[in-house]
Parts: sequence; C-alpha cells; structure tokens
Amino acid sequence: MLDSIYIGMSGLTAHSKGLQTISNNVANLNTPGFKTTTPRFSDLYYGQRFFGEGPDSARITSAGSGVEYSYSSLNFKQGEIRKSDGQLDLGIEGPGFLALLGEQGVRYARTGQFVIKDDGTIREKNNDLQLTTLAADGSLVPVSLDKQRVSPPKATSSIKFNGNLIMAAAPAAGAPNTDVYSIPNVELYDAAGTKIVATVKFTRDRNAASTLPSNMTLWQVKLETKDGQSLGQGQIRFISSIIESGADQLEITIKSGAGDSKVKLDFSSLSQYSNSSDVRVTKADGYGMGTMASLNVNDTGALVVNYSNGQTTELGTVAMANFSDPQRLIQLGDGLFDASQLPPPNYVGSKQGAGELASGVTEASNVDLSTEFGRLILIQRGFQASSQVISTANEMIMQLFQMKSGQG
Repeated sequence: MLDSIYIGMSGLTAHSKGLQTISNNVANLNTPGFKTTTPRFSDLYYGQRFFGEGPDSARITSAGSGVEYSYSSLNFKQGEIRKSDGQLDLGIEGPGFLALLGEQGVRYARTGQFVIKDDGTIREKNNDLQLTTLAADGSLVPVSLDKQRVSPPKATSSIKFNGNLIMAAAPAAGAPNTDVYSIPNVELYDAAGTKIVATVKFTRDRNAASTLPSNMTLWQVKLETKDGQSLGQGQIRFISSIIESGADQLEITIKSGAGDSKVKLDFSSLSQYSNSSDVRVTKADGYGMGTMASLNVNDTGALVVNYSNGQTTELGTVAMANFSDPQRLIQLGDGLFDASQLPPPNYVGSKQGAGELASGVTEASNVDLSTEFGRLILIQRGFQASSQVISTANEMIMQLFQMKSGQG
C-alpha cells in the first residue's frame, strides 16, 4: 500500500507538470510566433518476478511504479499571418526560421519585429538579436545600414526628347519672322547633386530659310535657366519631316563646384509635321542626394532600401534556416529556438525551400484553445484520479493501524 501512495504521488507530479505545460500554452495565446507544446507521459516499471523453474520461464510479471512526465513535443503548425504596422515586421509562411546573431551564437525565430539601431544594425526589438543575410558562399552576414543611409548624387548625363515641331502661321506685319517653341521646367542635376530647373527653347528664323535647301529646316536650340542664363546651345536640322541623322543631338557642359559634367540632349525621336508642336522630355537620368525613406523586404526576400531621391539599393537576401527535424530544437523563450546541439542547417532565401518571407506581417501564436481545454480536462481527471488513489491507500493503512490497535 505504501507503493500505491508513491505511485499516486507520481501521478500527481506528472499531471501537475502537464498542467504547467497547458497553462503556458494558454497564457501565450497572443504571443507572436509562439509554438505550443504537447505534454507526453510515460509509464514506469521496476523489478521482475519469475514463476516456474527459472528465469527462462514464460511466467514473468513486472511491478508498475507509476508515471512520469516524459517530455513536451513542439507543435510547429503554421500560425496565422497577420498584417502589422512595422515595415520591418517579418513573418514566414512555411517551415523555415529566421537566423539571428547574438553573443551566444545563432538563434532562430519564426517571426520578429525589427528596428534600425543608431549604429545601423537591424535588430529584433525584444531580444536585440541581429538580422542576417546570405553571403555568396551561403554563410551568414549581419545586416548593417551604416554605409547605406545616404544615396550619393548622380549628375545628369542624358535627356531624351520626343514629339513634333511645326512652323507657326505667318506672323503679322511687323512681327518677328520666327517660330519659337519652349519646354519649361526641365529638371537636371550638376555634379554636386544640385537641381537645375531649365527651359529648352527651339527657334527657327524664317529669313534664314532662303539660304537652305528647300526641303531642309534649321532650328536653334538653347538650354537656359529660369533667369535667362544660358547653359548651352546648338542647332538641329530636319530633312522634310525627318530629323537629320548626325544633327539630332547636342552636348552641353554644366559647371559646378564639384566639377564639370556633360549632358547629351537627344532629339533623335523628333518629327516635323503640320499638326501641332508638342515636344516633351521622355527620359532624363541624374538625381540629387537622397536620404533613407523606407526599408522593406521585396518578393525575392531581399532587404531593399528606398531613398528620397527615388533610388533603391539591396542589402542582401534575408537568411532563412531549414531544419530536417525541427522537433529537436530547444525552445528558449522570447520566440527563440536553439539548434547548437544539431548539425548546421541549410541557409536559403525566400521561396527556396524554407517558405516565403514577407514584411509588414507577423505570425500569430498557433495556440488552439479548444484543443488546450480538452487536454486540460484530461489532465484534471488524471490528477483527481491519482489523488483518489492516495486517499484510498491512506484509508487502508489507517484501517490496518486500527486493526493492530484493536488486537493489542
């Protein structure tokens, strides 16, 4: 009967640990990336008694000694992917893990809310571990924005025009015998990144037409600032309605304190028909200095910095770990897992076997309350039954004491 008490106590101990597991699951209902654990119990046996003529006898009995809380198995069922406000909130749709670096080595997480620190590193807000990207050899590289906070300027080197130029109607008596067409607010940048708002002015002198072949038209082109300061000039020629090859481009030099820069004005797509003048800029390169405007993950899983000048740069592909047996991971808290006891995992990018990475989302806990409450009822019944065994064994022992006292 004393053995029965010890067995009952093992049931109380095991089920109280099971209750602790269920309580932890329920308490983390709203913890991002939390993975539930399922309590597992195992039976205990000790000793063997042999009946018959020796140990080879088939009549063998084992004495049970109770139950123990064996282990908790991790449940890596996908949690709900939820939209969030942080542009660096990352979540994974699939089996992979984010690889994060800290003082104790690599740790792994299913989701995270990352922020940019003053030193340019990108770290998880709660555990301060650093986000990593993939190197060319597949190793982990900690992400740093220290040298990517500013986008350097680029001087304008080419401006391409498109459209049509025509002669206007004959001017009134005494008016200048010229055709003029202007394109205002043409933006370009010098070598220092300073924006220059210019006007491109097309002028045709009709009086000069008499010195040209009948099918040729000559236009003077001038690039000037808003206050009328000339930046450069030249001429283009048309043969009938087609612009003449070799006379369809101009090159001007923009001077600045950071050095001179050459700009090519490309008019090769212009035409000359008798409808209306509608010349416009279709393409211009160059931009001023830009500051970091946003940081996010694109469709391929790469970190992309967006600058205020419209430029972008990639910091690398966010590293994701793929484990063949994630059940062997050790849960550490703060949504982290330890794999130091396992062989190194295979590090890949998004959509390469470890799932799809997305920004602006987090993965919710995978706690299922109906399942947890069902397990809670079973554990409660097991605890009550073990308690009843102890009470019954205690009553029987008391009866023995009373019998002995009566005999005395």
